[in-house]
Amino acid sequence: MTSNTLTDILDKLLNLPSETEVVEFKKAVNGFGDQELGQYFSALSNEANLKGKPCAWLVFGIENNTHEVVGSQYKNSRPALDAMKKKIADQTTGRHTFVEIHELQYRNGKRVVMFEIPPAPQGIPIAYQGHYYGRDGESLQALSMDKIERIRNQVRLKDWSAEIIGDASLEDLDPAAIVKARELYTNARKDKADEIASWDDTTFLNKAKITIRGKITNTAIILLGKEESEHLISPAVAKIKWILRGQNNIERDYMIASCPFILAVDKIYDKIRNLKYRYINPEHKTLFPEEIDTYEPYVIREALNNAIAHQDYTLGGQINVVEYDDKLVFSNKGSFIPGNIERVLISNAPEEQYRNQFLTTAMVGLKMVDTIGSGIRKMYNFQRQRLFPLPDYNLDNNRVEVTITGKILDLNYANILAENADLNLLDIELLNRVQLGKSLSDKEIARLRGKHLIEGRKPRIYIAKHIAQKVGQRIEYSGHKGLMNKSCEEFLLTALHDHKSLSRNEIDELLWKLLPDLLDDKQKKDKITNLLTKLKKHGKIKNKSRGPHSDWFIS
Repeated sequence: MTSNTLTDILDKLLNLPSETEVVEFKKAVNGFGDQELGQYFSALSNEANLKGKPCAWLVFGIENNTHEVVGSQYKNSRPALDAMKKKIADQTTGRHTFVEIHELQYRNGKRVVMFEIPPAPQGIPIAYQGHYYGRDGESLQALSMDKIERIRNQVRLKDWSAEIIGDASLEDLDPAAIVKARELYTNARKDKADEIASWDDTTFLNKAKITIRGKITNTAIILLGKEESEHLISPAVAKIKWILRGQNNIERDYMIASCPFILAVDKIYDKIRNLKYRYINPEHKTLFPEEIDTYEPYVIREALNNAIAHQDYTLGGQINVVEYDDKLVFSNKGSFIPGNIERVLISNAPEEQYRNQFLTTAMVGLKMVDTIGSGIRKMYNFQRQRLFPLPDYNLDNNRVEVTITGKILDLNYANILAENADLNLLDIELLNRVQLGKSLSDKEIARLRGKHLIEGRKPRIYIAKHIAQKVGQRIEYSGHKGLMNKSCEEFLLTALHDHKSLSRNEIDELLWKLLPDLLDDKQKKDKITNLLTKLKKHGKIKNKSRGPHSDWFIS
């Protein structure tokens, strides 16, 4: 680009009322960190893709708030800038790097460095050092799973599950699986049973949205294909592995089921030891124990069928069901399309987008699954009604893992659920995360604080006093709260009377665990310093020298 062209571009950027997702200004008068530069490259590239922009701009030598051109001496040579282009390429997805790094002498004589950043390619989000970055307004942050999936889905012009297998035919489908599909389809439409019975297999499969105009789809093989037909969807895999683990995580038994999945579901279900569980439900106010299945059958089938519906078959790999003495763990490959479980729990509408739209539609039509939102909410409600722990979702590492616990782990906590019917599923899920020490957003914290369910300050949030008292966590609560200032003063003065003198290190050690858990180390240090200053000012204590080895005495 010519100097005039670059000047015109910069003028337009400077005239923006503020930074955007695809424009970032930095002073960088003397330098800028390589890692932060790489993060901004990833973020701006991804956002340019999502916004449909031909490029994004990162500009050095500009004061962010005023847009004043202050100039930058960042890598003040052409070889140094070219070396940076290569360095970024070496650490990004597909060696994606700057279109160009431009140097411009602006009208006021100041040097400006303009990084021209290409949008992420269609279907490929850009990571820097293995991490995806994005923007929220002017803020740099991790790229959300929703945005990652939006970019990835750009190349999925056709739903994988709807793709037609050219050399496949009805002969590749299992007759028993077709009979089962007819049964499920008819049960959901009993008023049309006679009409459905009159359809031949080709008509039925088309009507059930398993085939397309009589042609075999990936969905047809997954749900109804003969075991030996699995190779037709290669390199995708159609397998479900059930593993029984005993004490010390030792594998005691296993089974691998292949397609047709419509029959494999029953095989896996029959393997799961859904034993009777006896317990006294505190909600029912009785001395006599109830006897129920360890797992609600709906929860097992919904979790398993969800894994089938939402598995990313393009990644290969199998669906896993791991059974322990008191829990089931279901896992499938692929990100969680809604982004987070909280979104599912508060939404009253089904998702607008599914990974395997054709497969999911077919499974909904056969009543194998509910829509992703309603099905998960039902699973939560079944567990809540039993006063069992809620389903625990782990969405890390591009996979979905859900743990279903088959017993009451904390009777006191169960009583809280029983006594607080006004708490909705999201409240319970968030409160459970507080109990487990997991992070919450500012919005989630505000929600719980507004209902008087938590205390403390981010990131040290803990359950409120009235809940702690009910669940037998009074000592933990008091530990979180710590001692009041007056109590700390009296404790310190008593210790100084006893020992005649204490060093600053000893005083820190003495008071550290007495201070609230919501304070970080620096805040605790400052708290103790302020306490010593106050007592010294009031003439109650004095010190010799300063620092960690200084001695403190009673005045």
